[in-house]
Amino acid sequence: MTNNTFKSGFVAILGRPNVGKSTFLNHVMGQKIAIMSDKPQTTRNKIQGIYTTNKEQIVFIDTPGIHKPHNALGDFMVQSAYSTLRECDVVLFMVAADEPRSTGENMIIERLKKAEVPVILVVNKIDKVHPDALFETVADYTSQMDFAEVIPISALQGNNTERLLEVLSAKLEEGPQYFPEDMVTDHPERFLVSEMIREKILLLTREEVPHSIAVTTDSMKRDEETGKIHIMATIIVERKSQKGIILGKGGDMIRKIGKLARRDIELMLGDKVYLETWVKVKNDWRDRKMDLSDFGYKKEDYM
Repeated sequence: MTNNTFKSGFVAILGRPNVGKSTFLNHVMGQKIAIMSDKPQTTRNKIQGIYTTNKEQIVFIDTPGIHKPHNALGDFMVQSAYSTLRECDVVLFMVAADEPRSTGENMIIERLKKAEVPVILVVNKIDKVHPDALFETVADYTSQMDFAEVIPISALQGNNTERLLEVLSAKLEEGPQYFPEDMVTDHPERFLVSEMIREKILLLTREEVPHSIAVTTDSMKRDEETGKIHIMATIIVERKSQKGIILGKGGDMIRKIGKLARRDIELMLGDKVYLETWVKVKNDWRDRKMDLSDFGYKKEDYM
């Protein structure tokens, strides 16, 4: 094999909610393409991050955290995560070093045992534990199944992520460049705009509100007079009381959400933005198939 062989492949990142999958993906990509929050089940769709060098193209698929679903949206998220096992070349099974193995992890391991591709155990958040505790965690997981490799990392600090990329590259076979080299995600800008608005709501609201919202970007066009990109977005909630929380007293919460989201959107687009948001109530949208599809959670994308 010559040194100028180009390798490529698809890598699924699987794990329970909050183990750091999106943090890892954003670190590798060097920019935000997956939203982050300390609330579980933040990622709802499969987010593709495209890492390209002159030697390889690794297409990462960041999946929703696998959890016990309580509604049709939860079902969609779990099916979406597991469906990646059928379309990837390598699986990264990510676990948190500072949390003991749970029934959630055991459930994922049972699925992974049937996977027909290499499974790499990635123990994240090593910055939070003593090396002895890390050794125990690794021993515990490797007693459950044979992993192709075990790589401890800190996605937040970037520790050992280069080593993980080297191992991944070694596992991939010679292949084509699937996407242009300057492309970092296959998601359209409108999707990323919606996600950035949703991230700010996750950041600023509590309890049931974060899980009850969906965001759609209805239009994006340049205003000829101001030169700014005019974005119109709708925030969907399940109940009237949640609408009140999102709007806030005298509209102060919706202004705060808009201000923070606009900053991230401008960074992503490299342009000035005028962001206009509305809040709409759609009762029980998370259990209505038509609403799920309208808001971007389409089952046929994952079959």
